[in-house]
Amino acid sequence: MRALSITRYGGPEVLEPIDAPEPVPGPGEVAITVSHASVGLIDALIRRGTLAEYDYAPKPPLVPGLEVAGTVRAAGQETGFAVGDEVVTLTLPGMGGYADAKAAPADLVVPLAGTGVDRVQAVAGLANTVTAYLSLTEAVQLREDARVLVHGALGGLASVYPAVARLLGAREVVGTVRRPDQIEAARTLGFDRVVLSGDLAELADERFEIIVDPVGGDVRTESLGLLTPMGRMLVVGSAGSETAVMVDSNAVWGANIGVVGFNVGGFLAADTRPAVAAARAVLPLYAEGKIRLPVTVLPMAEAREAHRRMDAGEAVGRLVLAN
Repeated sequence: MRALSITRYGGPEVLEPIDAPEPVPGPGEVAITVSHASVGLIDALIRRGTLAEYDYAPKPPLVPGLEVAGTVRAAGQETGFAVGDEVVTLTLPGMGGYADAKAAPADLVVPLAGTGVDRVQAVAGLANTVTAYLSLTEAVQLREDARVLVHGALGGLASVYPAVARLLGAREVVGTVRRPDQIEAARTLGFDRVVLSGDLAELADERFEIIVDPVGGDVRTESLGLLTPMGRMLVVGSAGSETAVMVDSNAVWGANIGVVGFNVGGFLAADTRPAVAAARAVLPLYAEGKIRLPVTVLPMAEAREAHRRMDAGEAVGRLVLAN
């Protein structure tokens, strides 16, 4: 079976083709013939060695790719799936999506037949949409009529928050981007307003019940003052900063605000039961056209090019590899 492996830390050139064993599903697992695999920021962070010092991060050599779509080629006992079912994964423990086939836990696999959602949109966005839903229902509780601020509005995860937040009752969702030329693209994702992250003073007189931060760095600390009393900053990544920022705990205490982290991989590793229920809740957002992500599809053999575009900041929307 063909697969692409990160053979060592480095640039896109460290992605190399390998021969891998065919997946054999065990009880509670399905093997999927991969038609599409998402290219995520986590793939690039692992390849670059950005996360090398952290024990939780996989180390080379490894096959990257956290989400795949395709059809079931074999099913273990007690999965509820049959050969030929069209499916998408929410996440793949241990990664492994850049391949001809991949085994996955059945309780992290979502059927697509009859949903009206195509594989490209599903593999590009469903896992992030489920992450957004779980973060706003499990890590924090989004109150009815809340105002939400989302940093890094064009990011794969950030881009689905407007639709999910409105599904849960938010009144307004404001996004931030780094450059003026990104504002219009972010508006098309459903944000009510988009401002520059370097000009948060524009929001100085406003307050938000929830701030979603997948960016990190200075924008994290600078926006804490935009929370309402009892507001929550939801930390869901640090894409814009390779070093952790320090939050003043006395300021958090004095302002009656909170900073809450949400790592969906760790959350679902502890308990997968909320995953498929969350997927069922958000799939209509795709079927009804409330989420339609910009996606660039490249052949699996061009994974290096996909990673080059990500490193160069040339990717607009999600990158997906197709077999």
